[in-house]
Amino acid sequence: MPVYLIYFNKDDVTAADKNKKPLVEIIYPQDNITVSKIVMISGTASDPDGDDKLLSVEIMIYDRWILAKGNIRWSYEWNTFDMEDGYYSIQVRSWDGKHYSDIKQLNLNVNNPDMVASDTHKWAVFIAASNFPKDNESKLGNGALNLAEEMVAYFVQDLSYSTNNMFILFDDGWIREDNGYGEPFETLQERTHQYDITYAGATKEIVRSVINYIVEKSNKFDDSEVFIWIASHGCGNEKKKLFGGKLLERSAIYLWDDILTDRELGNLLSDLNSHRTCIIVDACYSGGFADKTIFNKRESIIFRSGISGSGRVVMSGASKYRLGYASTTQGPLFSQLWFNGITSGKADGFRPFILKIGRPTILNFFKDGKVSVEEAFYYARYVLRTEKIYEKYDKMEPQINDRYPRFGLFGSFKGLILGN
Repeated sequence: MPVYLIYFNKDDVTAADKNKKPLVEIIYPQDNITVSKIVMISGTASDPDGDDKLLSVEIMIYDRWILAKGNIRWSYEWNTFDMEDGYYSIQVRSWDGKHYSDIKQLNLNVNNPDMVASDTHKWAVFIAASNFPKDNESKLGNGALNLAEEMVAYFVQDLSYSTNNMFILFDDGWIREDNGYGEPFETLQERTHQYDITYAGATKEIVRSVINYIVEKSNKFDDSEVFIWIASHGCGNEKKKLFGGKLLERSAIYLWDDILTDRELGNLLSDLNSHRTCIIVDACYSGGFADKTIFNKRESIIFRSGISGSGRVVMSGASKYRLGYASTTQGPLFSQLWFNGITSGKADGFRPFILKIGRPTILNFFKDGKVSVEEAFYYARYVLRTEKIYEKYDKMEPQINDRYPRFGLFGSFKGLILGN
């Protein structure tokens, strides 16, 4: 009887056997806590074999596995606005190209109250996309986040806004090292912050969800107040000095994963009933969001955004045809000056003047010890035009469309004072 010698590649088998399962951990949030609105589930994953490039992380909430963002540091934004209240089980696993990790589980109690306290009919959202993944000069640092958190503190402490009704949407929901220029190391929700507001990423899906939520909730009250602030790069062509390539285009602003045109924002706000609304879009070429081009000239009817309306004050940090500017640590320049005009009281009594370029008043009649959002706008424009330190930026030409409390020649004589 013949004898057959069969050769097995011992090294290959050993290599296959040595492949160890990857690992995954959930860092945030803690197990069995109550959550609401948007929850950023995050954690870490690793490959004991050292081949981290093969890693992916999947999460299951709705009976199907969904790919999370990232691998070694991963996250998943869970939008609970439309979820029924109650306990949900979340499962997470990682994959190294050959094996799945053991599954880790997290239980969370979703509770989105329908009722809003009678004295907190005010909502605010601060949106900024600054540190895009591409490693170039387009990064804006964490200045917009820093400014947003300063404004949140003022809105809570001085304007009686409820932390339950406030949102900051920044980048992809992660903080990056070196003031935004380095690698992501912590989610917005994980980090220590002064107020327990809702943090999430500035993705188009999240922006839409948050604005829809604010519209729905604020429409239940006749006295509701809404504040929307958006800061990022604007869409335009810096090489085309005269019009920035925007003569026959809409104003648009970059979100983390997409762009948002002025018309899209107008559509999102079309059902908003609040008669006390302030909207600021601070970016290059952003005048179209205020339905203005430059020098207070109205936008062509075919490019109207639909954002402006009765009871609304809409501002842009630059004209439709001009660049805006920002500090990587302090945020967009126009917004800095506008906010300083309100908090310092220096804007009290400022008036539109010709072409709404702003000037201080010599009449005490216009000074009442309070600062409206319009007065702060005229103050910011005046400072940009007159103070030597800002002479490089005086061509920004911020624009305003003031229809508070109503549209018409004398309809906007009375200014909108936030929190009043």
